[in-house]
Amino acid sequence: MNTTLMDHANDTIAVGSKSFATAAKLFDPATRRSVLMLYAWCRYCDDVIDGQELGFNAAPVDNALAEQRLEMLRHQTRRAWEGGEMHEPAFAAFQEVALGHNIPLQLAYDHLDGFAMDVRETRYETFDDTLQYCYRVAGVVGLMMARMMGVRDDAVLDRACDLGLAFQLTNIARDIVEDARVGRCYLPSRWLAEAGIDPAAITAHQMRQPLAGIAQRLVAEAEPYYASARQGLAGLPLRSAWAIASAHGVYREIGVKVSAAGPRAWDKRQGTSAIEKSGLLLKGALLAITSRFATQAPRSPQLWQRPR
Repeated sequence: MNTTLMDHANDTIAVGSKSFATAAKLFDPATRRSVLMLYAWCRYCDDVIDGQELGFNAAPVDNALAEQRLEMLRHQTRRAWEGGEMHEPAFAAFQEVALGHNIPLQLAYDHLDGFAMDVRETRYETFDDTLQYCYRVAGVVGLMMARMMGVRDDAVLDRACDLGLAFQLTNIARDIVEDARVGRCYLPSRWLAEAGIDPAAITAHQMRQPLAGIAQRLVAEAEPYYASARQGLAGLPLRSAWAIASAHGVYREIGVKVSAAGPRAWDKRQGTSAIEKSGLLLKGALLAITSRFATQAPRSPQLWQRPR
């Protein structure tokens, strides 16, 4: 086992995502290793495109350079998937996961397409357009993670994708102002127009009140996806269900805090304390256990459907 690679993955998630790092400790060792390896690749790709380090200190990158970097990521990802020799730890990590769990290359490409939407400064007219972005940057990650947990059933994979969508909607609501400061907006243009918000003025303090309404709307839209994802816990091994239920609780709580904070939601970065995380881990354990005996409700046809 490559312990150096594991150390790299551990360091990456510890800095890049404190919220998910806590839940990731609950997986069995083999699954945890795979999850961390996948995260290391995702984080690296995101950082390369944004000119940042572990999600921080983004530096301006012109579109031509970003397109070159994107093409490099596609090329190296394909080489890793085909079994080529990898020297960059992030691609070696992806290779281990992709070959070990038969991850379709298209899922990796779909994820990179999410970064391409950032590079090309895609604008989102409708909520469905926003969900398309959420699918690429988070829904496909849920699909890859589920495959690493042994899931092959399409119905359970749908729930895994739903959780990714819910996570990303929460992230968008939490980071509206931060994203706008670096020129990015994932909010539907129609929502902004209805609220009387000029996309170029999102960072203005006087926009906080109408923005709060938009954030609350996003958090509400995430709720049916969180509910659907809970129904998928029964299709996961017990320890994986515990980890996923805990992450579900942590991210959902962030959305609850954003919604409750109203116009003050962006005065500080919303998150959960160590004590709150401990409580959510206990709640996650209960959800994982009870999922073994619960009757599963069918997935709502109103929810956005991932590509097949």
